[in-house]
Amino acid sequence: MSTPHGSDRTPAAVDHRAAVAAQTARFVEAVKGADLTTPVPSCPGWTLADLLQHAGSVQRWFAVLLNGRIQERPTSREVDLRLPAGPQGLADWLSASAQVAAEAFAATPADLPMWAWGADQHARFWARRMLFETLVHRVDAEVALGIPSAIDTELAVDGVDEFLVNLPFASFFAPGTAKLRGEDRSIRFSCTDADRDWLVRLRPDGFGLDGTGATDAPADATVRGSAADLLLLAYGRLDRADERFEVQGDEELLAHWFANSAF
Repeated sequence: MSTPHGSDRTPAAVDHRAAVAAQTARFVEAVKGADLTTPVPSCPGWTLADLLQHAGSVQRWFAVLLNGRIQERPTSREVDLRLPAGPQGLADWLSASAQVAAEAFAATPADLPMWAWGADQHARFWARRMLFETLVHRVDAEVALGIPSAIDTELAVDGVDEFLVNLPFASFFAPGTAKLRGEDRSIRFSCTDADRDWLVRLRPDGFGLDGTGATDAPADATVRGSAADLLLLAYGRLDRADERFEVQGDEELLAHWFANSAF
């Protein structure tokens, strides 16, 4: 398996802990007073109530992991969710979930060694992962309600990086990633609004970000778009055929990537 570039660090510019709180607040603001039976098109079969419960459950589960300072993969995901009596209490419950997470962050040094399913085996992994779980589902809610949605460019760049750094480790819950193999084939994801791109290499033994940092290396396929659009593309919220993207190169390789990189 290729070694993901950046697996031993996270970008210093983003305060993931503070951003979790900010994204949760935006999520709650979007759904306050909304009909929680509204379907969420980007999460087939889910309503807004399902989306809220999922987002808050993730925050509370990650908080349990942080508070326990776990050193190996847990065998149970049981956690006291403290769910409200009815769905109309879910927005306030999500706010409370973010507070539970904030308390866990405050009690746990970011650089504390911990088990994590991804590349970075420190407590900070969970804050970063929680941030993008929350952010993407905030966008899901806004789209479902027809609310204009935006993602800060700096956050989006960090989110694409987080996704690609951790994807090689996700096979236990994203089994399609095990099919991401190739004879030294490469895909470049390039931002049009930030000085950042990522080169992913598929090799016979696995895949991962190119660790050389060579941004001018040739690629077999390239996808260019804004950082926010690339983040939503990575999470399957946009299609590469959307006019917001410039796509070049091996279409078969891209089809293989997007068919098996679902997170």
